[in-house]
Amino acid sequence: MARSIAIVEDEPLIRANYVEALNRFGYETRGYGSRSEASNAFAMRLPELVIIDIGLGDEPEGGFDLCRELRAKSATLPIIFLTARDSDFDVISGLRLGADDYLSKDTSLHQLAARIAALFRRIESLKTPAASETVIEHGPLKLESERMRVLWNGIEIPLTVTEFWMVHTLVRFPGHVKNRDQLMREAELVVDDATITSHIKRIRKKFVALAPDFDAIETVHGVGYRWTP
Repeated sequence: MARSIAIVEDEPLIRANYVEALNRFGYETRGYGSRSEASNAFAMRLPELVIIDIGLGDEPEGGFDLCRELRAKSATLPIIFLTARDSDFDVISGLRLGADDYLSKDTSLHQLAARIAALFRRIESLKTPAASETVIEHGPLKLESERMRVLWNGIEIPLTVTEFWMVHTLVRFPGHVKNRDQLMREAELVVDDATITSHIKRIRKKFVALAPDFDAIETVHGVGYRWTP
């Protein structure tokens, strides 16, 4: 049975294009043009994944409000922000509300589909016995590949899909420098250097919030980044 996806986007043409494209990928996709329309539908039945724009009609923060509502209903429902608003403030706001990933509308359909598939894989892996998990450990770090979880001293670091893939790329080969092209390839992302830098900054902040002396991600100027064991 096809996975169910909802996309909440106030521009009718954009909404219809995404619905059609995701249906071609094999999903059962429904579109909603406003927060209220989506909320009413979700009160009856939650989809298996939700994609949300931030500005919805006359509600410039409607997507944030909807994300907050959805997280109150379900702690595990995958939520992706897909929006033209890509400032650090908006990204951080969306992730703090519990979104699993935050993408700009420049993201290709292939990249969007890769993230959707990754989130569904994570849901399935959480249902499997931990014994089947592929685990990478370096000191206080523990990375569970299938569950897409990263723990530091036993406490989970709340990473997005993009951030998880970047950390995974670095910790698989500690001490090896990974350039920005390699990080983009692993994260199914095509962005400029500044955006990669922003992702790394946010990853560091999440580790530092838990471990103030965290310094395992080293910048190799002019080249890239590496995980220092």
